[in-house]
Amino acid sequence: MPQSAEKVKDHVDLFKEPEYQEMLRAKRQQFECGHADQTVKESDDWTRTWEYREKNLARKSLTINPAKACQPLGAVFCAAGFDGALSFVHGSQGCVAYYRSHLSRHFKEPCSAVSSSMTEDAAVFGGLNNMIDGLANAYALYQPKMLAVSTTCMAEVIGDDLHAFIAQAKDKGSVPADFDVPFAHTPAFHGSHVNGYDNMLNGILSHFWEGERQPGDHINIIPGFDGFCVGNIRELRRMLGLMGVDCTIVPDQSDVYDTPGDGEFRMYDGGTTREETMAALNAKATVSMQEYCTKKTLALAKEKGHETAAFHYPVGVGGTDDFLMAISELTGKAIPDALKLERGRLVDAMTDSMSIIHGKTFAVFGDPDFCTGISRFLMELGAEPKHVLATNGTKPWAKQMGKMLEANPYGQGCQVWPGKDLWHLRSLLVTEPVDFMIGSSYGKYLERDTGTPLIRLAFPIFDRHHHHRFPLWGYEGGLRVLVTILDKILDRLDEATGEAGVTDISFDLTR
Repeated sequence: MPQSAEKVKDHVDLFKEPEYQEMLRAKRQQFECGHADQTVKESDDWTRTWEYREKNLARKSLTINPAKACQPLGAVFCAAGFDGALSFVHGSQGCVAYYRSHLSRHFKEPCSAVSSSMTEDAAVFGGLNNMIDGLANAYALYQPKMLAVSTTCMAEVIGDDLHAFIAQAKDKGSVPADFDVPFAHTPAFHGSHVNGYDNMLNGILSHFWEGERQPGDHINIIPGFDGFCVGNIRELRRMLGLMGVDCTIVPDQSDVYDTPGDGEFRMYDGGTTREETMAALNAKATVSMQEYCTKKTLALAKEKGHETAAFHYPVGVGGTDDFLMAISELTGKAIPDALKLERGRLVDAMTDSMSIIHGKTFAVFGDPDFCTGISRFLMELGAEPKHVLATNGTKPWAKQMGKMLEANPYGQGCQVWPGKDLWHLRSLLVTEPVDFMIGSSYGKYLERDTGTPLIRLAFPIFDRHHHHRFPLWGYEGGLRVLVTILDKILDRLDEATGEAGVTDISFDLTR
């Protein structure tokens, strides 16, 4: 049945129609190399061997499907957490379209960012004129309270000087002389989105922290790059509110990526205000929820006289315990009974489900702090992480992970893979299989290829909706993570026991 206005088919059904199937066959014949099915199968079988694994793991000159994004994306995400801030990326339009779409597909919300629209001319002669015109246009059209400037590969390769360019743009009248234009160099060919987040935050705070510090009693909390920022930041505020802690979330993306559907477009919504950002200089302490997202920023805070503390994505009992006890020590505020009750409920839930999850093996991939926090919680549950992979993980991170894993009986023998990509992970999954993997939506191709069930808990999640609205941090977040893992385990158990008279030996209603 052809497509019609009366019955609009979903693309899954539409592309099964004969005319589309014929089109796909023609494209395969024209563009694919046309190896025989047997040859393809033999090649595929070989890539699942230990021989291929060793060759794959030795690969250095090629990256295939890395579990990371580039620095400017982290910078755009960071800037979105400040009130009225608009990201201005000094680079091409295509690059910025990628950052906007990547964030919009995960959060299902608009992501605002502009570019200086650099083209071939700018690549040869420099992008000063693009900066002058671009800042003027962005300021006039979108009326931001701040323009946060970052860079792409093109601007970095030719060596554009952001400090000088912004000064000259102000001299030309692009924006008022006293208008806030913090900046950060974020070369996309180096590091990852977590470095871009750190560089941008360091640039913004350096811009606003130029005055004399007047030490106070409040603390700063830096969430780090986090695809669950909406739920996690709100859970942070709730927990610290129960403790009576005066804190500033720097930066706070929870509202801009969760705007209400009331018919009003909010280009800027929520975020850490200019006044709060400036007053953050006077904080007693600055606390990072993700150490590997905030190396430079924590160094800046320490330089300004702050006490500092850093955590690794505090999921579950131990991670939350460490965080709350550190906050209590820094502020002198007691941990209230309400949070102790939440802790007890999580422990009870873990105990109730221990028999289901105990001994299950996992592969974990994602950012370094995420991998650390999730692996720690898995071991609390009696599960066994076997492969932990972070494309943007460093050797110091791997060493730190190794110590944590070796200190726990459930972490014995777990292999940590810094700098490896998802094609490396495929080799690991087919040679040393695990029961489940935890990561982002990109793991669905590994699930399809290797049969390893995917549990989506990491950025980005494109193919499921609204996960970012719920917390992973804290005791309440730990309960959600536990339920998410259990649901996948029990779904797989039902799938494996659902054939009547054959596999339904334990197809129980009660699990």
